[in-house]
Amino acid sequence: MRFFRDLSLSAVVAGFVAVLVGFTSSVAIVFQAAQAFAATPAQISSWMWALGLGMGLSSLLPSLFWRKPVMVAWSTPGAAVLATAGLAGGFSMAEAVGAFMVCAALITLLGVTGWFERAMNRIPVAIASALLAGVLARFGLQAFAAAQTALPLLLWMLGSYLLARRWVPRYAVVATLLVAIVYVALHGQLDASAVRLELAWPVFTAPRFTLQAIVSLALPLFVVTMASQNLPGVAAIRAAGYDLPVSRLLTWTGLATLVLAPFGAFALCLSAITASICMGREAHEDPARRYTAAVSCGAFYVLIGVFGATVTGLLSAFPRELVVAIAGLALLGSIGGGLATALKDESHREAALITFLVTLSGLTLFGVGSAFWGVAAGTIALFVQQYGQRRPAA
Repeated sequence: MRFFRDLSLSAVVAGFVAVLVGFTSSVAIVFQAAQAFAATPAQISSWMWALGLGMGLSSLLPSLFWRKPVMVAWSTPGAAVLATAGLAGGFSMAEAVGAFMVCAALITLLGVTGWFERAMNRIPVAIASALLAGVLARFGLQAFAAAQTALPLLLWMLGSYLLARRWVPRYAVVATLLVAIVYVALHGQLDASAVRLELAWPVFTAPRFTLQAIVSLALPLFVVTMASQNLPGVAAIRAAGYDLPVSRLLTWTGLATLVLAPFGAFALCLSAITASICMGREAHEDPARRYTAAVSCGAFYVLIGVFGATVTGLLSAFPRELVVAIAGLALLGSIGGGLATALKDESHREAALITFLVTLSGLTLFGVGSAFWGVAAGTIALFVQQYGQRRPAA
């Protein structure tokens, strides 16, 4: 089978790092969202089952089909919106499930009609690359900020990364992760207290559709998922040089959410951060073989869905500093590539820089994150600077 011929250790590790970063950085927010709707322990476990299988199969199957890396994640800003609005509104789990299904239907509509892809096609490459660099740069900053609380660990990781980049560049992230795990294990920093063998089981909740839940939950969830997740997700795909059918992928994530919503899948979407890990050179030198990293990531997500609490405890055992440091180091290539593309064309440079800075700022207005406002600011700057000007003749 071609997949096994294309598979490599670096791709498997890239998939694992993507899961480690994506899961540990936001699983607490997902738990808070579930608890906001008075979820029982069985329902929280069902959320992990639905989200794990949804993300896993939505990454694994399209990646195998197109032999290009497709990365799907849960909507972290969407979970934050649900955690806040759920507590404020006192919604039941049935009302929440109804809101998840309405959001999924709206995402599916944008995919089927192609409206979202046509809008993305009008965004200049420089602006899209600056957006991606701004999203990822925050992880680069967090990696080095970890030195404040874990300087020896960071120095070991940085030294390992630099030496590996010189001598075995393909396995730089692999070597760095191994060194980090050995270091924290030797220093007693692995917290294995939460690890227990336990399978997750689906719990069905019949949806209840109310106007208040649609307005307060479904629409905000839809807006932040599209603006803060799918927008940079498409930018990540295009910055990596892959030609994927965005509308079909969006339709897939919408339908997958619709089917799994009664079990706790609140919003599946295209990934930007973990996608950059699996679409970068660290996953494989050959871009045509990087799809194996996305397949590996999908397989790990399926394991999370099946084993639920066991994998949650295992991944949560790693110190926070290790997670943010390995994420930042793994994304260095993608951050540099995004900035190089964004600033290459002098006529777009200033607008791209504005996009980058606004996105990096973490600005949130009206509940919409900085990814949307970065694109908006850069597009306005480009319009003001270039509208009505004639392009020089070739």
